[in-house]
Amino acid sequence: MSEYEDLPTSYKTAMMEVTNTQAPFWQLLGMELIDFKKGWAKVRLPFDGKITNPTGIAHGGSIFSAADAAAAMATMSTVEKGELVTTIEMKINYVKPFIGGVVFAEARVAHKGSNIALGDVDVLNEKGELIAKGQATYMILKTEKAMPKPDTNS
Repeated sequence: MSEYEDLPTSYKTAMMEVTNTQAPFWQLLGMELIDFKKGWAKVRLPFDGKITNPTGIAHGGSIFSAADAAAAMATMSTVEKGELVTTIEMKINYVKPFIGGVVFAEARVAHKGSNIALGDVDVLNEKGELIAKGQATYMILKTEKAMPKPDTNS
């Protein structure tokens, strides 16, 4: 049994569709939301020449983006209809270069209040080795431009 609650199928499907097909920045980097539950998310980032720095390793910004995306999706899964989240602060520690294959940014919500949420994220390679460790702070905003939210009838 997972420690994270499954989300309604209609909500999960809608969010995966939006992030994986209608998020230009995600598409630019090749990021993909591969799974998420209430308070948890996992994003996949494949190695590609377009994300490298001049030395041929993945630019730290691409890894940071995957970490932020995963933590944001984990946080989005906990907010109410009519709410969005936006990053207000994030830090990351890089511990190993990303030089090929795929990394997975796996995030969990460490704390959620009414206005602020904290996320914790590990970026791991295919061998399960830690590539980077991040922490993020999100502001929860009330808005009419919210992402799809769960239909409680499904």
